[in-house]
Amino acid sequence: MKDYLVQLGVGPELLSKDEKEFLDQNGYLNLGKVLPDDTIHAVLDKINELMALEGELAGEELAESSRIKFTREAGVNRLADLVNKGSIFDVFYTTPRVLVAIAHVLAGDMKLSSLNYRAALPGEGLQKLHVDWETSVPAGEFKVCNAIWLLDDFTRENGSTRLVPGSQNRQHLPGEVLNDPMAPHPDEILVEAPAGTVVVFNSHTWHGGTKNQTDKPRRAIHSYFCQRNQPQQTVQSRFITKPTRDRLNAATQYLLDV
Repeated sequence: MKDYLVQLGVGPELLSKDEKEFLDQNGYLNLGKVLPDDTIHAVLDKINELMALEGELAGEELAESSRIKFTREAGVNRLADLVNKGSIFDVFYTTPRVLVAIAHVLAGDMKLSSLNYRAALPGEGLQKLHVDWETSVPAGEFKVCNAIWLLDDFTRENGSTRLVPGSQNRQHLPGEVLNDPMAPHPDEILVEAPAGTVVVFNSHTWHGGTKNQTDKPRRAIHSYFCQRNQPQQTVQSRFITKPTRDRLNAATQYLLDV
């Protein structure tokens, strides 16, 4: 394990052999309930405060992406650059058991790409099956990995994320081989789990949101990581503030690439 990850408490023993094999084979791993309920409530209070403060500009930092042109997604609420919006969000990119799963996918060669909030609004949230990379990559040469932190229970009714197990090892993108990437896939599974759960998934695994059929938003935070030689979605060095830098140790700053 890389020195900076060891300094953050990350070690290969934090994942069992069976967990590593499951992640390798299926492209995702449910780590169980990581966030206690009181933390979830505090995070949601902070998110509500930020949404009210930022208004229509919420999520605009995504326009600073170095890799993709930002297009505001209809039917969702977003916040971006959470690294700089309070120490309450530090847990989302420093939790050792989450980091070790991401390091397993990216061979320990990693940095935070972005830390964002996404809420699928009632009647919305359906996405086509996609991957978070422009091209297919050879199995084992993965560039990006994500962790979904569930702030609400994820259910079949409220727009749970769908995943196609094992698809990270296919040599095709969904749009290249599927007649309708918006349609249900015969092999897809839904992430159904209680609030506080973290699901790490290889971002080359075919995935997408489903339609929220309830009258409440379905809320989550995404800790998105990339290999160190790849550009970040949110260029952390461009946004880092002095208060943020001052509260983070050297290993965490290196994880952010600042």
